[in-house]
Amino acid sequence: MSRILREERHGRTFLLTPNLAKGQRVYNEELVVREGAEYRTWDPFRSKLAAAILKGLPDDMVREGDRVLYLGTSTGTTPSHVSDIVGDGGLVIGVEFAPRVAREFVEKVARQRKNVIPYIVDARDPSKYNVSRVDVVYCDIAQPDQTEIALANCAAMLEPGGRLLLVVKSRSIDVLKEPERVFREERAKLESAGFRVVAATDLGPFEKDHAMIYAKSGGRG
Repeated sequence: MSRILREERHGRTFLLTPNLAKGQRVYNEELVVREGAEYRTWDPFRSKLAAAILKGLPDDMVREGDRVLYLGTSTGTTPSHVSDIVGDGGLVIGVEFAPRVAREFVEKVARQRKNVIPYIVDARDPSKYNVSRVDVVYCDIAQPDQTEIALANCAAMLEPGGRLLLVVKSRSIDVLKEPERVFREERAKLESAGFRVVAATDLGPFEKDHAMIYAKSGGRG
């Protein structure tokens, strides 16, 4: 069962996640009480995962109790909501290379949440944080070889039948190609590597020239 709540307000759908760090905000989001519990509003213009869900991808791509390897945490907006979703029984292993934004991620998210472990390292070298097998690899990295980085991490840590959530940033891969062509090419790389693409969507109007691909690895599941 998904821990994400949906609310309709003024003809729009809003997403909420149960706040694992009571009373704490990460990016000035609204705190609300629903069903006797504190929730945080989840802004799709600040989070590509929220955007993907509102564009029709399944709510349960990340589930309660999951162990998630999150590549490219930036300051921690989306990882904080992933932390809410996986709950106390789950784990978020957050990897960020840029020291400035990594420090913000550590202060605002990792220090406030017991289910988040931060690593300030390059995601190209999974041996630096290969602590366990995971159920989900989430990759949001602005590099030309972002898909290859995701696949290397999956090979190192993803359980058979595990889930991959890949944010495709077309302009980071090839600024001259049409975004739709880039999306097709990156999807083909995943399929060639033995992944089954479950769903994919363009993230407009929330993120221009971005897509999310939801895939499962070979094996059980």
